[in-house]
Amino acid sequence: MHIDAINSFRVPPGKKINLIDYDPGWLPKWAETKGDGKRKKAIKKEALGVLEKNKQKLAAMQELLWASDTYSMLIILQGMDAAGKDGVIGHVMAGVNPQGCQITGFKTPCEEELNHDFLWRYERALPERGRIGIFNRSYYEDVLIVKVRPEVLETQKLPPGSRGESFWKQRYDDINTFERHLVRNGTIILKFFLNVSKERQRQRLLKRLEDPDKYWKFSFSDLSEREKWEEYAKTYEEVLNETSTEWAPWYVIPADKKWLTRALVSEIIASQIETVNLKYPVLNEEQVSAFRKAKAELERSQDPMTPTRK
Repeated sequence: MHIDAINSFRVPPGKKINLIDYDPGWLPKWAETKGDGKRKKAIKKEALGVLEKNKQKLAAMQELLWASDTYSMLIILQGMDAAGKDGVIGHVMAGVNPQGCQITGFKTPCEEELNHDFLWRYERALPERGRIGIFNRSYYEDVLIVKVRPEVLETQKLPPGSRGESFWKQRYDDINTFERHLVRNGTIILKFFLNVSKERQRQRLLKRLEDPDKYWKFSFSDLSEREKWEEYAKTYEEVLNETSTEWAPWYVIPADKKWLTRALVSEIIASQIETVNLKYPVLNEEQVSAFRKAKAELERSQDPMTPTRK
């Protein structure tokens, strides 16, 4: 199956999009025939195949990323509660060497973090060269929840001034400039908005309450945040329009079907990391000679009582 994920889900920089045009339950055209369960089963089977293929590809590409020691990759996951961010991390990155991957989730900022600018704590968690970093939520919370809930903004110890549209435009500019700086210095940035429908979110939250073993995944704040669904959707739409750039584009990923969400995210990550054309370090003659001497020395030092490996 070919998923044209780049063109279909990428938010075009400089153009205004409307989230209502992005279907959370999206399926490829050929699988949309009503009543044809076999086609939907076929697309699921193929999507799972794409995910498995990309797991292997990402494992190999992460090793190249590590060996080349030139680029890093930052993956940002945003979405409403129960959109499937944790599942994407667990399934898409399952084959990657844990030593080359770091996952950071951001909670309510502490006092030290509030005593710095809003980007400070995120900058500290950026992946170093050769590594993949995943932000489960990110600095975009500072133009999302902080905008929807003004009381949160009041905790940020900002100088007095207007908190109108010009304030938020400045924050978008700060984020775009920050990301441009990162890209110019070798960070590949991929940003995913997991677009779950309100009804599918309700079903997932309800499922957590039907099983006592999953109570820990439920937060009562999910209900109060859900009451502001329309406001959050509008704010997300503005964020996507203001911060999808050529150097750090957004992708709106349908999130009502977890298996499809994971396949699409894996396809985009794998395809984008390939565009960097990573290669293993090229050695000069002196280095090659040194490695050959080391190999020869190890071969000469073999214990005569130890059988040779085959």
